Amino acid sequence: MTKTIRILDTEYLQWVKRLVERYRQSQIKAAIKVNSEQLMYNWQLGCDIVNMKVEERWGERVINCLSKDLKREMPNVEGLSATNLRYCRRFYLLYSQYFTICPQVGGKISSPIDGNNIEPIFRIPWGHHKLILDKVKGNIDKALFFIHQTIENDWSRSILENWIDTDLYERSGKALTNFKDTMPEESGGLAQDLTKDPYNFAFTGIRSKYNEMQLKEALLKNITDFLIELGTGFAYVGKEYRLQIGETEKFIDLLFYNLKLRCYVVVEVKVEKFDSKDIGQLGTYVTAVNHILRDAKIDNPTIGLLVCRSKDNTLAKYALESSSQPIGISEYELEKFYPEKIEGTIPSIDEIEKGLKIRIED
Repeated sequence: MTKTIRILDTEYLQWVKRLVERYRQSQIKAAIKVNSEQLMYNWQLGCDIVNMKVEERWGERVINCLSKDLKREMPNVEGLSATNLRYCRRFYLLYSQYFTICPQVGGKISSPIDGNNIEPIFRIPWGHHKLILDKVKGNIDKALFFIHQTIENDWSRSILENWIDTDLYERSGKALTNFKDTMPEESGGLAQDLTKDPYNFAFTGIRSKYNEMQLKEALLKNITDFLIELGTGFAYVGKEYRLQIGETEKFIDLLFYNLKLRCYVVVEVKVEKFDSKDIGQLGTYVTAVNHILRDAKIDNPTIGLLVCRSKDNTLAKYALESSSQPIGISEYELEKFYPEKIEGTIPSIDEIEKGLKIRIED
């Protein structure tokens, strides 16, 4: 049997009492904001562990001892395992470079990221935080990205995990664009943030040879997944959208409206490698939508998005410089990413194979 170790140092015992009292004080406000109070408690606990250098003072097993002592004093409280206490330390270490918190529970937080009284890191569940800590490997920018995405989209933990596994952070805002030169700074930055490169089209179920029409049909057959992949605020307007330009009839592959940008978004999908002539075609469609569909009183100028199988980045940059219309160029992937989690759970290998088989047969 493992011998139970007790630390009898006076300062250590006083610290345990302070932690117990701090927790009980936080519970008074639990009915109003349980999550933020619990997270603040975890933050301050992690802060104590780091700043008091507890392992240097009381040995490597102090976290295990602390867990047992807190459980003994608060037997009905969850989240006091040694593993969870180590998460508290990691939680504090990751975000402490950006956040300063007052010593008392409920104190206001000062942060260069958000001036609200309740900062973003205290607005998502602890389980989400543990997942992010495990996945981002100390990358503070990536962690904050997923915190903001979770708040904005109200993601469950399983959905958050799915998006992390599809390299969303690495793909977001990465399209080649000329937005900086063709749009106002604020709206251009927002438009850039809404792009991805590459786009994840794995939900189409396409695994064999296909043509452009088949890909477009597959995108629309899974329109909900397509809209989710495009990002927040996209509304579907139409496919092969007809435009009468003078005496000429043209058809836009896919037309959307973005509620955040308050503008139409023309999407052209190409199954081949990017060619500079594609910019001329897309630019013409963007200009036509501005003249024919856009209401200048309420709509911002139209944006074009070209999604192709692959691209030469240098050629794409030169082509973008030649256009006066705001256009972005991205690639798409069909098989690189993991399939979505089935019914909000982490699927087994059998479930993955079954899910893929159903999509292919459909």
